Amino acid sequence: MAKIMAVNAGSSSLKFQLLDMPEEKLITSGVVERIGMKDSVFTIKLNGEKIEQITDIENHSVAVKMLLEKLIDLNIIASFDEIEGVGHRIVHGASVITNSCIITEKEIAVLESIIDLGPLHLGPNLTGIKAFREILPTVKQVGVFDTAFHQTMAEEAFLYAVPYEWYEFYQVRKYGFHGTSHKFVSARTAEIMGKKPEEVNIIVCHIGNGASICAVKQGKSVDTSMGFTPLEGIPMGTRSGNIDPAIIEYMSNKKNKSVKEITNILNKHSGYIGVSGISSDSRDLVKASSEGNHRAELAIEIQAKRIADYIASYYVYMGGADAIVFTAGIGENAPTTRENIINRVKILGAEIDSERNNCRGVERLISTDSSKIKVYVVPTNEEVMIARDTLSLIHN
Repeated sequence: MAKIMAVNAGSSSLKFQLLDMPEEKLITSGVVERIGMKDSVFTIKLNGEKIEQITDIENHSVAVKMLLEKLIDLNIIASFDEIEGVGHRIVHGASVITNSCIITEKEIAVLESIIDLGPLHLGPNLTGIKAFREILPTVKQVGVFDTAFHQTMAEEAFLYAVPYEWYEFYQVRKYGFHGTSHKFVSARTAEIMGKKPEEVNIIVCHIGNGASICAVKQGKSVDTSMGFTPLEGIPMGTRSGNIDPAIIEYMSNKKNKSVKEITNILNKHSGYIGVSGISSDSRDLVKASSEGNHRAELAIEIQAKRIADYIASYYVYMGGADAIVFTAGIGENAPTTRENIINRVKILGAEIDSERNNCRGVERLISTDSSKIKVYVVPTNEEVMIARDTLSLIHN
């Protein structure tokens, strides 16, 4: 038995889970929010009970110290020595870090050198790593990278048709994201099917506020919808997904805004919220749509159409698919969205069973017995994937 901490550090937050491995048993979980602001919120869940504390937490180091001390105060651990490894979700490894790895000074230097590839996420990720290293100097820290699973893509899939020197000198290419989720869900789907990952082709639809589709051929990612940044791909809660890049200059001139300002609009004020004008939350759009709001309905339909486009494209690219699987917040909890998408790819032989599909947040086959492609709901668990990789590396 080994206690492994899985961590996801944001600019002002720190999410965590403590797991008993290799049993993958969740001991406790929680989040520290509003780090560096007044009235920071520390929340920890234990035995079904939520314990919340509001206090001022100056920085991530203070948050980590508070978290670890709280584990002792609540008798979850007797000492810091019980934590054998800390696994960190890291959004970007570029083409340099292609697998999960133990974080040393060398890896920290690499991450600092590529910070401009993921400035919104890599900075906070590094802050979290440094905070845990400071408080737990003898415990191995492991990086699990969102981009790593997609490093198996071929050049034809990850290169853009732009001047080649952009790739050679500036690392412009498709990287893909949500890799930890796509890896976990595709492996679990193969297991449910009674197959090894290398025996099946699976299309994973990770649909949450951020969303991406991934073609997993024989256990390896061969293409994915997100690209150089998470802005590429399908429309999301606040992101536009694919657009004609000439729109950026056009709207920059029309609105007298900088490229940076237009890009910010594409990242934070587009997708669901941009089209509907109501909300970035799919639940709000479903409600408004049922009440006759055309723009809310349109936001849902645009996304469903684009997801179906990717499913069909990946089906052809892989030479067929054994399963389509839905995961993440919307994928796991929105039966009407799943049915809408699958109905658009009926030509491929996928057929939804409405009764089976009437479920939320559970692992289930939702296609008919006669469906040529099996369709599943499989809840994602990135923390378990992080803990698995961490355990494997610290015991190597």
